[in-house]
Amino acid sequence: MIHTFEMNGAYIVLDVHSGAVHTVDRLTFLLLSQLSAPLDADCPAALSAQLAGAGFDAQELAETYSEIYSLYKDGLLFSEDSYAKFGEMMDPAPVKSMCLNVAHDCNLRCEYCFAAQGDFGHGRVLMSFEVGKAAIDFMVAQSGARRNLELDFFGGEPLMNLDVVKQVVVYARSIERENGKNFRFTLTTNGLLLTDDAIDFLNREMSNVVLSLDGRKEVNDRLRVHTNGKGCYDSIVPKYQKLVKSRKAPERTDYYVRGTFTSYNLDFAQDIFHMRTLGFDQVSVEPVVTPETEPYALREEHLGTINKEYEKLAVELTERHKRGEALNFFHFMIDLDQGPCAIKRLRGCSCGNEYIAVTPEGDIYPCHQFIGMDEWKMGSVLDGSLDAQKKKTFSRANIYSKPECRDCWAKFYCSGGCSANNYQYNGSILTPHKFSCALEKKRLECAIWSKVAAMQA
Repeated sequence: MIHTFEMNGAYIVLDVHSGAVHTVDRLTFLLLSQLSAPLDADCPAALSAQLAGAGFDAQELAETYSEIYSLYKDGLLFSEDSYAKFGEMMDPAPVKSMCLNVAHDCNLRCEYCFAAQGDFGHGRVLMSFEVGKAAIDFMVAQSGARRNLELDFFGGEPLMNLDVVKQVVVYARSIERENGKNFRFTLTTNGLLLTDDAIDFLNREMSNVVLSLDGRKEVNDRLRVHTNGKGCYDSIVPKYQKLVKSRKAPERTDYYVRGTFTSYNLDFAQDIFHMRTLGFDQVSVEPVVTPETEPYALREEHLGTINKEYEKLAVELTERHKRGEALNFFHFMIDLDQGPCAIKRLRGCSCGNEYIAVTPEGDIYPCHQFIGMDEWKMGSVLDGSLDAQKKKTFSRANIYSKPECRDCWAKFYCSGGCSANNYQYNGSILTPHKFSCALEKKRLECAIWSKVAAMQA
């Protein structure tokens, strides 16, 4: 399987199963766009005649096809799928990461919030230390021989329960050595409660901090508002700047600013560049996923505009990198040489299997986006229960168990998309959310082009 696309005058070919990326001339591109495996040693007569009629020289055609055939024989074009055999062999694995929802409450009322503005539709409540401690014990017990464990403090707004966050970290650190574990902590915040004390704590203990901001003041303040309806931009930006400036080695340095774009800001590249003017060079701006009936929803009619915006962003980021300006956009950061491991390519984030989420009451769900869907409750950290059948269901959810993904050129990069979105909008974790698929494919093309452009600079 191959995927061919043209972008900014470059003709690019991705060999899906080997991961090889080729930049080619127009004739090679036209040939490959109409070929499928298995290839014959000689170019099909009908295709030769078609391209000869378009003005290509017969000898040039023959030589170009010969080069294509050589790459095909070497396994760099139309390579065989060596991953499919593993699709039925993916058994449940030990838990390695947890989303700990320490607060089902929030001091903002963001209109597009998937968590029902903080309480996940089940009432506003904070996690007790007893539940947090039980979650750590559960994670250690379920992690098997895994040494490195990841825990994300999430909400709602986790800084509304900072004392418990601190207690959980202290407890986890206290049992690391005796259990042969190493915890890596992350926290996601809206920034309102980023005091000096909170910043000092995050810099000591959080390997990564995710900061929510949608971009320009007028964009951010349209949907990210206080409980009184006023925007939060002026309240949070100075605090973010202080935190980012203070995250220096030898303590913690990783962070990223995470935004959401909607139909209100289809020119979202400007929000990314605005974040850079604020001093932020690690940025992720995600498309909102919401019912099409919402006024801010992204719809099919927006795809053309969004695709052009991603291309515009890719070109501008490439030019900035050439000038030595650091600005990493999360969705364009792919590794064409190594990439994710085989298992991650097949089943992505592994929610409900290696990754779980825990509510303030101690209930376990496949991930934070399933919380509130009672049919997906998997157990409780308070009694150590975990639904083995649900865990097995998620462990077997991979690109080869998703019929629409098996023959998709982007399958090894998106791994079949978000299970929660798939279920919420299509009724099955195995049926991909088509709009998200379309955006993912465009981002991948832009990411691949960016890599190619950087190597040719």
